[in-house]
Amino acid sequence: MAVSEKTSADVSAPIGVHGGALLPGIEVVSYNLEVKDKDGFVGDKASGRAFRAFVRDWRVKLRELGKDPFEEDLDARISKKKLDKFLAEGDADGAAVVQGAIEDFAHNLADVVQRFLAQKAWDGVSRIVVGGGLSEARVGELAIARAAALLRADDVDVELEPLRHHPDEGGLIGCLHLAPSWIFSGYGGIIAVDIGGSNIRCGVVRHNAKKDPDLKKADVCRFDLWRHADEDGLSREAAVDRLVKMIRGLIAEAEADKLSVAPFIGIACPGLINADGTIARGAQNLPGKWDSEHFRLPERIREAIPAIGDHDTMVVMHNDAVIQGLSARPWMTETDKWAVLTIGTGLGNACFLTRG
Repeated sequence: MAVSEKTSADVSAPIGVHGGALLPGIEVVSYNLEVKDKDGFVGDKASGRAFRAFVRDWRVKLRELGKDPFEEDLDARISKKKLDKFLAEGDADGAAVVQGAIEDFAHNLADVVQRFLAQKAWDGVSRIVVGGGLSEARVGELAIARAAALLRADDVDVELEPLRHHPDEGGLIGCLHLAPSWIFSGYGGIIAVDIGGSNIRCGVVRHNAKKDPDLKKADVCRFDLWRHADEDGLSREAAVDRLVKMIRGLIAEAEADKLSVAPFIGIACPGLINADGTIARGAQNLPGKWDSEHFRLPERIREAIPAIGDHDTMVVMHNDAVIQGLSARPWMTETDKWAVLTIGTGLGNACFLTRG
């Protein structure tokens, strides 16, 4: 049962409105779709947390045999890099733990995909891009490939593929697809922000439209990251002030690099994004209370940075899964309907329709 989502029936916004359904050449059919079963949210079964739980389960089984190869406590967070290394170079027991977790997770991911495809908003989806932090690791790539094989074995007619960009960059590059077309002829790039439950990332994104008009060559040429989760008791106001400082620093660096930055800031943020820039729900992991009818992050950014160069600043915000999905859009021009799943702390999702 779908209990909460944002669909194009809810928002028929013009370009430039926060959380808009109609973007240049594409329609956001739905995002933040929540599908439940008797155990809770289906997406939780294919989250980064679920993958780590499978790693823990396999370690418990080996501990019973006195063969747990990992030094960490059972509940310690083992990095994706270390899991990749055990898979490639570790002993048989270590590789068995990782392979077992991959297989279990792949079955869950394939099941979750089928549950999403059964939703009305996802009817007709033929390709699904899988992003999020797990997708850039080798263990994630193998889990996605194995889930794709399981779907084919079940005669499910859908392609499953990893995000082409590194997830940290995809969450910024996708902001280009929120921007009006005049930016690509008048400026070299934009400022983009990706707000997550642990980190805030900001970058200068070059569109490189002369190299490829579909923006396949877009890249992040300057980057700043702040791990706000490491700071206890951080207020929302302090977080916004730090974000403004990061953006100003990147604008100054772009000017020093002689890169013409458009008066446009794109923001990717968790949750349901209202047209007025408020967040309806889903920002509970951010510092302070962001899902308030009195808090509009785009307005706060515009007040702090009223102009970039000689022109007034335009700020547009959308859901973070939508933004990461938009980074894959240049490779979806021949696909009518497609979707994205982002494997992070939870499982983000969005569905798109290519417009003529």
